[in-house]
Amino acid sequence: TTPSTLCVLGPQGPMESKVMCFHPWSDMTLPLMSVPEIRAVVDAWASVTEELGVQYPWVQIFENKGAMMGCSNPHPHCQVWASSFLPDTAQREERSQRAYQSQHGEPLLMEYSRQELLRKERLVLTSEHWLVLVPFWAVWPYQTLLLPRRHVRRLPELTPAERDDLASIMKKLLTKYDNLFETSFPYSMGWHGAPTGSEAGANWDHWQLHAHYYPPLLRSATVRKFMVGYEMLAQAQRDLTPEQAAERLRALPEVHYSLGKKDRETAAVF
Repeated sequence: TTPSTLCVLGPQGPMESKVMCFHPWSDMTLPLMSVPEIRAVVDAWASVTEELGVQYPWVQIFENKGAMMGCSNPHPHCQVWASSFLPDTAQREERSQRAYQSQHGEPLLMEYSRQELLRKERLVLTSEHWLVLVPFWAVWPYQTLLLPRRHVRRLPELTPAERDDLASIMKKLLTKYDNLFETSFPYSMGWHGAPTGSEAGANWDHWQLHAHYYPPLLRSATVRKFMVGYEMLAQAQRDLTPEQAAERLRALPEVHYSLGKKDRETAAVF
């Protein structure tokens, strides 16, 4: 989990890029790693956010998993791009969260989490400190949103207990993804937290830390959704409802399909 660094000039100013390998074994993806190993990845994410956040206002951690998502290096890894500007998506999230907090007096995603916990129909996983749900606005078939239950602005603010629990719920989610079509499930994922850099000390209480998972598979390990035609030019269309996607993911086991019977029984205990 020690990142390598590359500095580049982006379209709106300086950027810094890092690559972070998850595991020394080239075929060991996150769902097959142990919870302590995933916890080390969480700690590395928090550290790199803190390190680059001293200089840069936006630190984007993301993982592209699988050739279907354009990943040319099969070794399990993620990337970190730090920019001297807020990217478009970050700006939209900033405006939405700030406007909601100004109008309602609480963070948008905290209220949204409460509503989804009450409804339950779009929940995939819940734990002491985290929840995973299929958001009502999802456009990819099995798109999910990972949220802390407590108000947290950035990854470095997570407590040791929250980091342990995050590693556990990530392993469960990614195992469910792999189990859906019994394949190493491709996706792009990334963390969004409050801006950093010189304005880190400003009031960012309207922000709630969260991670987006965007997997493309639709009906099998080889049949994916394509965002083309009408969806590119007019409006995205769903092939199944968020409630259907959540129900299918909920029903899947939390022990990886590739493990033998003895290994599955051991994994179920731990």
